[in-house]
Amino acid sequence: MPPLSRILIIWTLFIVFGPIPLSSSFGVPQPVFPPASLTDPKIQPFVHPVATKKSSRPQKARKSSSSMVQNVRFHKYPDHTRLVIDLKGHIHFKKRSTTKPEQVVFELDNTRLSTQAYKKTQRKGFPQVVQLARQWNKPVTITVDLSTLDKYQVLTLKNPNRLVLDLFPSSATPPPQTKPAPPQVVKKPAPKPKRLTPVKVVPTAKPRNPLLIVIDPGHGGKDPGALGRKGTREKDIVLKVSRQLKAMIAERLNAKVLMTREKDIFIELEDRAKFANSKKADLFVSIHVNSHPKQSVKGLEIYHFGKASDPRALEVSARENGTPLKDNGPAWQFILADVLADKKIDESRDLAWIARKALVGKLRKHYKIKDHGVKTAPFFVLRMTTMPSILAEIAFVSNPTEEKLITGKTYQKRVAEGIFQGIKAYITPLQTVSR
Repeated sequence: MPPLSRILIIWTLFIVFGPIPLSSSFGVPQPVFPPASLTDPKIQPFVHPVATKKSSRPQKARKSSSSMVQNVRFHKYPDHTRLVIDLKGHIHFKKRSTTKPEQVVFELDNTRLSTQAYKKTQRKGFPQVVQLARQWNKPVTITVDLSTLDKYQVLTLKNPNRLVLDLFPSSATPPPQTKPAPPQVVKKPAPKPKRLTPVKVVPTAKPRNPLLIVIDPGHGGKDPGALGRKGTREKDIVLKVSRQLKAMIAERLNAKVLMTREKDIFIELEDRAKFANSKKADLFVSIHVNSHPKQSVKGLEIYHFGKASDPRALEVSARENGTPLKDNGPAWQFILADVLADKKIDESRDLAWIARKALVGKLRKHYKIKDHGVKTAPFFVLRMTTMPSILAEIAFVSNPTEEKLITGKTYQKRVAEGIFQGIKAYITPLQTVSR
């Protein structure tokens, strides 16, 4: 075969089948050497561009964000003690099984315990049945001693995040023992020793039971409050709702109830607060009807005292206070009265959230309710009362649909029922409340 033809055949085979071992004589294979190792520093492996993409394998789940126990506070009620644990971050909460039947342990995973919170657990008066602790690299534990408790309730609240423990002491606690009466040897009663003065004999203070709740129907008398397009007056609606709420509390709760006004009379805001404070009320609930320049706005909202949460909240408080908007400025928003302790504000916030949940839940079974949530504003009656206090705006009389609703007895009764359920849940919580 001519050399040129041989070269053409080899070149054709090279193109079709790739390189083949050559030989001095065509068809005689030459020895094939193994390829160079990829570990040879002079040879770099080729990586296809697709291989540089991120792996499609599922990545490990990220750890949940950590939280911190910032503060611990408690308050003693006649029938139970409420312990509130303030957390910064999410609530990673679960109940841990234990071999001791007289104990229950709750774990706050991925949560730190601040030094300030721990110090408060060591103060005098802190409930002895509860212990907060955290060991290194372990969850915060809340241990509750059940030996002296009749029951306990757990609540989780948000905005801000809180874990609430209600501790009810055992009703089977034996009464203090008294010395048996001596045998009646002497017929005449012995005279009282002069050295025992009645001033030093202090009778045992009875626990305050039942609680006292003050209901405040807004406006009245010469002050009609907000007015609807069909002449509905706020003062009339809130008085009817308040009367029904009073009857529910008196009949179904172990509590006393008073109203700042029982009829259509005008009472100054200051006198309403003084009335509740003088009676040493445990709760204060003020009931109002809202209004807005736009007829399309509707719904309900619950307030507790504080800096106005938005410009609209400041306008509502100015109208209810009966003062110009400019007089509800920084002095109202930032300067708290001396009677307002942190505990009172925290408890008012809890009451507002629980009442809002119950009221919205009750009404949504029957109506399309717009929930504007819980807000803060510098209402005078909320600022000057010394007990947990809220103000409920139950509807917008400026909205034609809601104006018609609030004039009906059915809606009024359901509003009263919703607020009642909120008060009941706050006083004697029966289930976990999540906001």
